[in-house]
Amino acid sequence: MKFGKEFGAQIVPEWKEAYMDYNYLKALLKTVQRFKQKDTPHEPPRSLKRKLTLYRTFSGLIQRQPHNSISPTEQDVESQAIMVNSVRQDGSESYQTTFLMTAEEGGEYELVFFRRLDDEFNKVDKFYRSKVEEVMKEAAMLNKQMEALIAFRIKVEKPTEWINSSVAMTNLASDVAASAAALSASTPKGAKLHRKRTFSVAMEAIKEDSSHHALSDNSRENKDDTIQLNNQKFQTEESKNITSTKPAPLEVLDHVQLNSTLETPRSTIRSVLNYSTPPEQEFSSKNLKKVEGQLKQAFIEFYRKLRLLKNYSFLNTLAFSKIMKKYDKITSRRAAKAYMSMVDNSYLGSSEEVTRLMERVEKTFIKHFSNSNRNNGLNLLQPKPKRARHGITFSVGFYAGCTAALVIALCLIIDARKIMNRPGSTKYMETMFPLYSLFGFIVLHMLMYAANIYFWRRYRVNHSFIFGFKEGSELKYLDVLLLAFVLAIMALASVLANLDMEMDPKTKPYKLFTELVPLILVLVVIAILSCPFNILYRSSRLFFLTCLFHCICAPLYKVTFSDFFLADQLTSQVQALRSLEFYICYYVWGDFKYRRNTCYSNSIFKTFSFIVAAIPYLCRFLQCLRRLLEEKDAKQGYNAVKYFLTLAAVCIRTAYSLNKAISWKLLAWVFSLSAAIFSTYWDLAIDWGLLQRNSKNRWLRDKLILTQKNVYFAAMVVNIILRFAWLQTVLGIRFSFLHREAMISIIASLEIIRRGMWNFFRVENEHLNNVGKYRAFNSVPLPFNYDEAESEDE
Repeated sequence: MKFGKEFGAQIVPEWKEAYMDYNYLKALLKTVQRFKQKDTPHEPPRSLKRKLTLYRTFSGLIQRQPHNSISPTEQDVESQAIMVNSVRQDGSESYQTTFLMTAEEGGEYELVFFRRLDDEFNKVDKFYRSKVEEVMKEAAMLNKQMEALIAFRIKVEKPTEWINSSVAMTNLASDVAASAAALSASTPKGAKLHRKRTFSVAMEAIKEDSSHHALSDNSRENKDDTIQLNNQKFQTEESKNITSTKPAPLEVLDHVQLNSTLETPRSTIRSVLNYSTPPEQEFSSKNLKKVEGQLKQAFIEFYRKLRLLKNYSFLNTLAFSKIMKKYDKITSRRAAKAYMSMVDNSYLGSSEEVTRLMERVEKTFIKHFSNSNRNNGLNLLQPKPKRARHGITFSVGFYAGCTAALVIALCLIIDARKIMNRPGSTKYMETMFPLYSLFGFIVLHMLMYAANIYFWRRYRVNHSFIFGFKEGSELKYLDVLLLAFVLAIMALASVLANLDMEMDPKTKPYKLFTELVPLILVLVVIAILSCPFNILYRSSRLFFLTCLFHCICAPLYKVTFSDFFLADQLTSQVQALRSLEFYICYYVWGDFKYRRNTCYSNSIFKTFSFIVAAIPYLCRFLQCLRRLLEEKDAKQGYNAVKYFLTLAAVCIRTAYSLNKAISWKLLAWVFSLSAAIFSTYWDLAIDWGLLQRNSKNRWLRDKLILTQKNVYFAAMVVNIILRFAWLQTVLGIRFSFLHREAMISIIASLEIIRRGMWNFFRVENEHLNNVGKYRAFNSVPLPFNYDEAESEDE
C-alpha cells in the first residue's frame, strides 16, 4: 500500500483538517517534477556511452579524502538548498523555510512548495500544542479526582478511626501494620488485596499531592515552565518508588461534593419540583463503587486521547519525512536532512509529555482500577479490535441463500396450492398476515441499517463515536446481516410450517399449536433480546434496551444522540407497533383457536390504535422539549412543533381510516400536508445540512463525503416522494390484485426504506459537524466537584 493511502486510513476522521495535507504537497511536487523532466536534455546515443569493464582500477572499499578537498561540513553548507528558522509571531512560535536556489530555472515552483510545506507544518505543530495543553489540564483535574478518591476509600474502609485526622496521620504506619495483621487472619484473599491496595494508595497520595500543587502554582506563571516541571515530576516518579509514610489528606473531602447528574427519573422529577435535600456526603460502599466506575471510564477515555495524540505526532512526522525524501528524489537536492532536523527539534518531534503521561496513566490505572493486574489493566486501556472472522462471512452467505430459498419455496407453494383463491384466504390475510408482517418490517430495517454501517465505514464516517458505542463492541455490518437473515429464516420457516400444518389432513387436529406458531416466534425473539447471559452480542443488546428504555421514559433522561436516533427509527415502525398491538388483541381477547377475532370492531382496540401510533412521535416531542430546556436552542422548539404536527396528522389519518367522514378527510389533508412539508424541509436543511444556497457546492454543503454530487440531489428527490406516501391513505388508492393489508405493508416498507436513506445522511452531517469542531472524544462526567472558592480562601 502506498504511503498516501496508508496515511489517510490511519488519521482520526474528526481531525482530518489538522493533519498534513500530504496529497496536496505531493501534487506540488508533481508540478516540479514535470518542469524538471521538460528541461532535462535528451540522453546521448548508446554508442557514445562508455561501457563498463571488469578491468578498471579498483578504488578500494575505503575512499581516502584528498588533502585539497572541502570538508563535509563546508560542503554541506555550500550545497545547502534551504535554511529553516524559527520565528515568534503573536506570542507563538512558527517556522519559515528560506529556499536558497530561487535563481535557478524553475525555482519558483520549489519556493511555492516550501511555503505550503511551512504552512502545513505550522498548522500541525500549533494543533498539537493546543491538544497537549488540553490533556495536561485534564491530567491535573484527574489528579485532583484521584486524591479525592483515595481519601474517599480510606473514609469508607475505616470510618471510625479517622475522626481526628491529625492523630490518624501521625499514627498511620502503626495503624496500617496492625490492620494488615488483623485482616490477614479474618478476611478472604480478595479483600486483603483490595485493602492493601487502598492503604498503599494512601501512602503515595501525599507525594503526588505536593508535586501537583507545586506544578499548578507555577503553571499560572508560564505554560512552558509547567511542561518542564511535568517532565521533572514524571522522571522523579519513574526513577524511584514512593515510600512516604504519610496518609492521604482527608481534608480533601471537605472541599469536594459528589456530582449529582440528572441521569435518573427520580432526580429529574426532584429538580423540576425544586425539591432538593441538603448536600450531604454519604461515605458508603455503594457510592465508592459508583465513583470508582466513573473515574475508571474517565481514565480509559483519557488514555484513548493520549494514544490518538501520540499517533497524530508520529503520522505527521513520518509524512513530513516521506514528502521531503520525495522532494530530494525529484530535485536531486539534499534538503530533507536540514528540514527533518528542524522537525525533530520542534515541539511536534521532541515533546515527551504525551508519552510520559501515557506511562503514568498506565501505572495509575493498573494499580487503582485493575488490582495491580497489568494484563487486565492494559486490556481495558487498549482494547483490541475484533478480528474479521471467516465463519461470520460464511454464515452470512449461507443464511442469505437459505432465506432466498425459503422465499422462493413460499411463493411456489402459494401458487401451486392456489392458496389465495381458497375461501379462507381473506381471513388469513386479515389475521395471520399482520402477525408475520412484523418480522418483515424488522428484517427490512436491519438490512437498511447494515447497508448504512457498510457505507459509513467505507467513507470513514465515525458512527461508533457518534452513537457512543463502547470501543471494540460495536456491531459490524456482517453481524447485523447475520442477525437479519437468521430472523428472516425463523419467520419464513414458521410461515411455511403454519401453512403446511393447516393444509395437511394429518395435522388439522392440532389447530391450537398451528395458531400459536407466530406467538412462539415472538416470545423467542423477546427472550433472546433480553437474555442476561454474555452470549449473542450481549453488549449491543444491552445498549439497545437502554436506549429504548430512555425513549419510553422521555423526558426523564438526558437526551443523547443514540436516544433520539432510536426514537426516530420508531417513528418509521408505527405499523410494526400496531402489529404488536394486534398480537395482544388476537391472543388475549380473540378466539385464536378458530382464527376469529373482533379486534377491528373493538372500541378498545381502536383507541389503542391511536395511542400506539402516537407513542414514537410523543417520545420525540418530549425529547425535543427536554433539549430545549437544557440547551436553550430554538431549533429544538421548532423540532418539537414538527413532531407535534406529525403526531396530529397520524392520529387524524387513523381516525379517517376508521370513519370516512368528510370533516376527517379535510383535517387529514391539512395536517398531513403541513407536517409533510415541514418535515421534508427539516430533513433536507437541518438533519442533512443541505439546501445551502451560498455553499461552494450550490444547494448542498461546503463539505461532502460522497464525491458524486448527483447522489445528494437524487436522495432529496426520493425523500420528498416517499414523504408523501401517506397520500394513499387519504386518497384511498386501491389495487385489485393487492389485499388491503398487503397495501399497508408496502407503504410501511417504503417508509422504512426512506428512514434507512435518511440515516446515512443524518449521521454524515453529524460527523462533519464533529470534524468542523475537532470533536473526537466523549465527555465523561467526573464524580467529584471541587469547591475552588473555599479552597482559595483557606
